[in-house]
Amino acid sequence: MSYYVVDGHCDTAGLFLSEDVNYDFTKKNKTGHIDLPRLRSGGVKIQFFALYIEAEFKPSGALHRCLQLIDGYYRTAKRCRNELLTIFNLADLREAINGPKTAALLTVEGGEALENDLSVLRVLFCLGIRGLGLTWNQRNQLATGVGEGIKGDGLTSFGCEVVREMNNLGMLVDLAHINENGFYDAISLSSAPVIVSHANARAICDHPRNLSDDQLRKLSDHNGIIGLSFCPSFIHRENPSLETLLDHFVHVAEVAGIDHLGLGSDFDGIEQTVEGLDDVSCLPRLIEGLLSRGFTPQEVQKITSGNFLRMLEKVLPAEQKKREQGRM
Repeated sequence: MSYYVVDGHCDTAGLFLSEDVNYDFTKKNKTGHIDLPRLRSGGVKIQFFALYIEAEFKPSGALHRCLQLIDGYYRTAKRCRNELLTIFNLADLREAINGPKTAALLTVEGGEALENDLSVLRVLFCLGIRGLGLTWNQRNQLATGVGEGIKGDGLTSFGCEVVREMNNLGMLVDLAHINENGFYDAISLSSAPVIVSHANARAICDHPRNLSDDQLRKLSDHNGIIGLSFCPSFIHRENPSLETLLDHFVHVAEVAGIDHLGLGSDFDGIEQTVEGLDDVSCLPRLIEGLLSRGFTPQEVQKITSGNFLRMLEKVLPAEQKKREQGRM
C-alpha cells in the first residue's frame, strides 16, 4: 500500500527570506529540513507552511512581518509554479490530491499579526491564509499562550470574534501554543472542527506544550485533529527517539481515537531532530514505525493524510476563487 503525507506544520517559510545563499527551496539542500525535492522524497502531498512572527516584531510590526513572509512565499512559489500548488479552496484541494504537484497551505502562527483588527483577518484570508494559530507562547490580544502558564485567562472578546470570523471565512482554527482555558473556550465556541497543529501527549512527556488526556478527549469530541510534533523536547525529556515518538502515536490513538491523529512535524522550527527523522525525506521511516507498532495500513493512511484531508474538506471554502497575482 502506498502512502502520501499531509504535514500540518513547518516553519520553512522563514527560510524564504533568508540571505543564506546555501538554501534554495527548489533544490535539495544540506541545510534546513524541507525543500521541494525532499518533500517529494518524503511522500508529502500537502505541506502546511506556518508564517512565524519572530519576537522582535511583536507587538509592533507583527503585521508588517507577516506581509513580508507572505511575499517571500509567493516569490518562492512563482519560481516553481509547475511543481507547487497553493491551496485556496476545495477545488484546489482536490486538484492537489489528484494531480502531480506538491501542494502548500498557508497559515499564520500567532494572532499578533491581526493587530487587534478583524479586518486584517479578512485581508489575510484574501492573500491566501487558510489557518491561524491564535497564540504563540505569549499573551496577545486574542488569548494567552502556554509560555505564561498552562492555566490563566482564556479567550478575550476579540479572540471570540476572531474564531467566529474564521469559521465564517473557512479558515482552520489552530490551538497549538494556547493555554488550557483558551483551548477549552475556543473548542467550545468554534462551529467548525479545530486543529492542534504541532503538539504531543502530556501523559507521555510532561511538557506544557503537550495536551493532557482531557484535552485530547475534548478534541476528539469536537472532531478535531492533533498533528504530532517531532520536536525532541515534546517527545521525551531524557530519551527523545523515534520509538518514544511512536509511544505518543499509540497513546493519542487510544485516548482520542485514530480519526483524530495526524502529523505536525515542526520541521525548520526545531533546532535538533530525533535520530531517523533528520528531515522530511525520512518520513517513510515513521510510516514503517507505525506499521511495526500494530497500526493497520488503513489506520496509517488516516494518520498520514486522511484525517487532515477530512478536516480540510469540512473547513475550506468551496468556491473557486479568481486566480490572484502570484497564485500558483
